[in-house]
Amino acid sequence: MKTLTDVLAPAKLNLFLHITGQRPDGYHLLESVFMLIDWADVLHFELNDTPQINRRDLNVTLPKEDLIVKAAKMLQSAAQIQQGVTISVEKHIPSEAGMGGGSSDAASTLVALNRLWGLNWPMNKLLELGLKLGADVPFFIRGRNAFVQGIGEILTPMEIEPATFLVVKPPTGIETRRIFSDPGLQRNTKNATMTDFAKHIFDFGQNDLQPVAERLCPDVGLALKWLSSQGLHPRMSGSGSSVFAKAPPSWSAPESPKDWQVRLCSNLEKHPLEGWVFCDDF
Repeated sequence: MKTLTDVLAPAKLNLFLHITGQRPDGYHLLESVFMLIDWADVLHFELNDTPQINRRDLNVTLPKEDLIVKAAKMLQSAAQIQQGVTISVEKHIPSEAGMGGGSSDAASTLVALNRLWGLNWPMNKLLELGLKLGADVPFFIRGRNAFVQGIGEILTPMEIEPATFLVVKPPTGIETRRIFSDPGLQRNTKNATMTDFAKHIFDFGQNDLQPVAERLCPDVGLALKWLSSQGLHPRMSGSGSSVFAKAPPSWSAPESPKDWQVRLCSNLEKHPLEGWVFCDDF
């Protein structure tokens, strides 16, 4: 039976996140830099003799029809594949953290099954499916740090210098939908450019979602204050509730409050699965 084991699905941090407008269909227009880090879920794939798509939760119980299952079923249907697969999941990226864990899992599922089922679909075909699953999924399929525009589908690759970050996830999470639907959300930040970002890298701009998140989830404010008390300059990633700050070289994480997940992470130059899919335009 064909298998693919230890397939990584890394998290991302938003170095900044500006909301620049809103489309008539309700989707928000954004500008951000998405950066891959070495905090990752691990997926294992084994082909079935039946068309069934099965998922085994190895350490955390996930929703029955999560993005992993949806991605597998979508690719199976689009490619008209009769083979099924059992996907075993080691979940490490926190949920409702603004780190893209679900989207990364979906992207790694599409990329892995494209290989395991022998489809050999090019990047653009997988990107079309990925965008249907979520605005962040194309970034993880592309597999490179990027300046992001549109609703998340316009990606311009960029190099980011190696660095270490202290990432904090308090016990409370936030639903993305609650933040984006909040009437207090700022939606008119002036457009930035990659040149603007390149001048400042790790302290450019702000996260426009952060003020709303702090009001809806007090743990976000507590985590930000805790990082500030360590002499760091924190901000929230994505729609939260995780926060992060660039750490000095050879810095060790202090003891954190109980029930918080705190991890020193390094950024990644590229996705661990980069090169698994043919791409001639990125």
